[in-house]
Amino acid sequence: MSRKTRRWIFHIFLCLGIIYLKIGGFSSVVALGASIICNKIPGLAPRQRTICQSRPDAIIAIGEGAQMGIEECQFQFKNGRWNCSALGERTIFGKELKVGSKEAAFTYAIVSAGVAHAVTAACTRGSVSGCGCDKEKQGFYNQEEGWKWGGCSADVQYGLGFSKAFVDEREVKQNARTLMNLHNNEVGRKILEKNMRLECKCHGVSGSCTTKTCWTTLPKFRQLGYVLKEKYYQAVQVEAVRARRNKRPTFLKIKKPQSYRKPADTDLVYIEKSPNYCEADPATGSVGTQGRTCNKTLALQANGCDLMCCGRGYNTHQYSRVWQCNCKFLWCCYVKCNTCSERTEVHTCK
Repeated sequence: MSRKTRRWIFHIFLCLGIIYLKIGGFSSVVALGASIICNKIPGLAPRQRTICQSRPDAIIAIGEGAQMGIEECQFQFKNGRWNCSALGERTIFGKELKVGSKEAAFTYAIVSAGVAHAVTAACTRGSVSGCGCDKEKQGFYNQEEGWKWGGCSADVQYGLGFSKAFVDEREVKQNARTLMNLHNNEVGRKILEKNMRLECKCHGVSGSCTTKTCWTTLPKFRQLGYVLKEKYYQAVQVEAVRARRNKRPTFLKIKKPQSYRKPADTDLVYIEKSPNYCEADPATGSVGTQGRTCNKTLALQANGCDLMCCGRGYNTHQYSRVWQCNCKFLWCCYVKCNTCSERTEVHTCK
């Protein structure tokens, strides 16, 4: 689904949400419109379509969160051979990776975190019905710390629960990849929960801090991107353990002989080694690096031409840019400028 198409769908959902709020209920007209639109969104599981039809206001936030996760993925990997683009089935969550690699692990975690983040933010703004500020963090006084809950604390538990209910529903198969995806979805949500921030404000005469009220706020999503990028570098290879009776995969263990140790709750996990992403390969979801820009002066870095181009070499393109510069105002009334020019080189992989 192209960005333009996704925006079109989001705008329709926004209109439905406005209608929903204005009429104070979910009329049959709105339900019919939501049903038609939800049935046209590709890649949704049956349970997800049901949620979509019943909660169009929340689906707006879900779509925004999924897009936020995809854009963060593209930012974190913009200089690598794999730049968060792949071939495969297009869904509201972007293009799904067919290989259960570290890259797939990161993608699932960041999108799951994005949905939880966006839904929580929408609740705080009052854009989603059925949620708002965290009621459990209102009026309670912490004697040891000397502050009390106040303001509007972000109800992250609602966002986490909604993300789990919606995002995890696309995992309908019973195999090792499903267990991997569900684990990484949960990692994304746990990282969001662990990075919630406490903000406080002092109250008193002349700026003194006689009393202090505090509330929880969402972290910047970029921060979650950096944390999950570190988790990506430390990702653990796992394999599924099958039940004796029905032979179905039941849980994941770290892939080591004679070991049944499970991965940690915040470990990103993968079941297949990553392809090298040098050549385009629809079977693995690799789009290759042909035509990608690279830096010839960075020998051992990911975006250096040697690594990016996989030893195939690169083409050099020269460009000239001319513009007016060093402009001065002369009395009266004339502006005099110099003409500046610059020659640049751009290198692209063969």
